[in-house]
Amino acid sequence: MDQLLLSIIVSGLCAVSSAGRYYHVVHELKTMTEAQRHCRENYKDLVTIRDLEDLEDLETLKTLKRPVHSRAWIGLYHYLHNWGWSLPNTSYYKPGETEFRRWSSGEPNNSSNKQSCTVMKTDGEWKEVYCEKTFKSVCFDVRGPNRFVLNTTKMNWTEAQSYCREHHTDLALVRNMEENQMVQSLVPSKGRVRIGLFTDPWKWSDGSDSSFRNWNPLEPREPGGSSEICVAADFSADGRWETLDCNVKSAFICYSDVVPVSKRVVKVRLEKRSSSLDLNDPVVMEDLLKQLKQRLKDQGLNDDIKLSWKKQSDGKVFHKEEKKT
Repeated sequence: MDQLLLSIIVSGLCAVSSAGRYYHVVHELKTMTEAQRHCRENYKDLVTIRDLEDLEDLETLKTLKRPVHSRAWIGLYHYLHNWGWSLPNTSYYKPGETEFRRWSSGEPNNSSNKQSCTVMKTDGEWKEVYCEKTFKSVCFDVRGPNRFVLNTTKMNWTEAQSYCREHHTDLALVRNMEENQMVQSLVPSKGRVRIGLFTDPWKWSDGSDSSFRNWNPLEPREPGGSSEICVAADFSADGRWETLDCNVKSAFICYSDVVPVSKRVVKVRLEKRSSSLDLNDPVVMEDLLKQLKQRLKDQGLNDDIKLSWKKQSDGKVFHKEEKKT
């Protein structure tokens, strides 16, 4: 038999990729804070799940479907006073426009642990209110002749958002003073109107503004007492999300934007079926590499794998193995 050394370079061997991102499962049990630190030191951050495609890619991580490690931290955590606009599409905002605010003195007062929403007063200033309260609202419309449209029916936050998304584009976004004055002109005398600013109580570790959610039934659970609440994906329940005390230790998922590379050199023994076959022939070696790569793909490795022969000190790849007594 002939023996040789085969150099294998595998990209993404320990990760699943999605739209330029690579996901890394870490089975070491850590708290949310410890997991976040590990991801930031070794990759980029805890994973942000942006859409159904990301979710489907994560569900291919079959190694998580073991009883001990069926649950893994993702990057979502509870952060009550995190203000954002109902319209999440970043293409509608120029740099700095998502941060425009015109609060009245003393607002927002952050007086409740409940989700809060925003209304505009007749003077054009903003006030924090409970989302359950009913107000007239202003919708934003990118298609109609008017950018802002008054809805005169009093609705709570959820109802107003649904109405604006069905009949226009979304609840009003106010990106600058010009738009603030446009919305102000629609405020009824001695009245208030709802605009699209609200507190999203959930925030991603890497600062992403993805509004995608995949909660388990009866979730999310609001925090109780002084405990901080973070989110884990339960892969024994189709990857649906559940809330946990952030101090619980769990496996976790990181992501990176760089292709992870792993290199291995392995020894392979081949038995020639024909004595006339020259294993050092470049054509034969190339054909062998193709067969080996196909065999590895059949066993679950992806197309990023690269194989090459490693020459030995005499410049040859193959050497006949001497029989041992």
